[in-house]
Amino acid sequence: LRVGAGRPLSEAEVYRLLSDKADRVSSCLEMLCFAAGLAPHYVPAVVLEIVRRSEFYTSYTPYQAEVSQGMLQALFEYQSLMADLLEMDVINASMYDGSTALAEAFLMAARVTRRRKILVPEFANPCYLEVAETIVKAQGLELVTVENEADSGLLDIGDLKRKLGDDVAAVYVEVPYFYGPIEERVDEISSLSHSYGALLVAGVDPLSLGLIRPPGDYGADIAIGEGQPLGLGLNYGGPLLGFFGVRGERRLVRQMPGRLIGMTTSMRGERGFATILQTREQHIRRERATSNICTNQALCALAAAVYLSLVGSSGLRELSRTIAVRARYAASRINSVGGFKAPAVGRYFFKSFAVHSELLSAEEVRKKLLAKNIVVGPVVTRLPKLGESFMVAVTEMHRRADIDRLVRALEEVVDDV
Repeated sequence: LRVGAGRPLSEAEVYRLLSDKADRVSSCLEMLCFAAGLAPHYVPAVVLEIVRRSEFYTSYTPYQAEVSQGMLQALFEYQSLMADLLEMDVINASMYDGSTALAEAFLMAARVTRRRKILVPEFANPCYLEVAETIVKAQGLELVTVENEADSGLLDIGDLKRKLGDDVAAVYVEVPYFYGPIEERVDEISSLSHSYGALLVAGVDPLSLGLIRPPGDYGADIAIGEGQPLGLGLNYGGPLLGFFGVRGERRLVRQMPGRLIGMTTSMRGERGFATILQTREQHIRRERATSNICTNQALCALAAAVYLSLVGSSGLRELSRTIAVRARYAASRINSVGGFKAPAVGRYFFKSFAVHSELLSAEEVRKKLLAKNIVVGPVVTRLPKLGESFMVAVTEMHRRADIDRLVRALEEVVDDV
């Protein structure tokens, strides 16, 4: 096979090359997807091979430890890998998705602090906030928005100080924010939150942690996020994986939602695995359980464990750099097109950023690109600070040619005005 690469190719590159050669380009590759939120990431073949093995694929809730050692060990490995990645002490296994993980973090903070107010950033993921508010408002919790600065996109510390008080259960911060900016004041936010007795909840992109400080490093009490980038496809929006970790304080661990897997020793002195702290869970405490999430995303957690084991720490750093460099290239190229500003806010971002449209409405631009088989979005509708903007996300799946195709399409949109 003559490829003319002149260098070793990664599995992702070989897959793309053979797809082009065989003219079997899947719809996600033919119709370029630059949409933010759930973005297209490569799923190595070995992940699917292991996850689809019958001993994992058909396993259910592993309450009988003596016949579930394989799945229990796999989930224990998932917890261990995520604990290393996040630098958090205890990880559960697991939540439905990032949004439900955030809602459970807010409910947990209210139980731990016995307070009812949650401070959330203006630039947080709007889908996460919608789901979280739907769940927590029935428990009497109040979500209060803290403004982000219009130019830098960072949290407005002055507004945070005005809204912090003895009634605040938690302060939520995203690193990076949904709209792109990477929060640079996390240490100050952490210190301020803790000075009022509030917990710090950090929402993170797991693939960004090859470059960005992990939440445990700046004192987060709870770390949550979406695990879809860790070996899960888009799949029309699911199934997904919410990860959830806490510091090793007893008061926090006892109030964690979800299942915990621990390592123990059998009567024969052999290493074994079992579910632990089950008195927190629904099948024992009923309506007094820490969470109503019962059957979790164990198979997705297994996929994440396989993915992280395969990629390794050096591979994760390389992947993070690849995504960041390609996203920076995309923003600079889009910014060179008259009528668009990218990023619309902030200086530093990871893979997602907002693009401000100066000539057309963001929705018009989105529709015109869709007609050219290019997906961007969502359109920013709630933030006057960003004006007419739409989201763009770039991952390891996007080649320079794909980004250049997006730029040419934007140039054609401008020419048609």
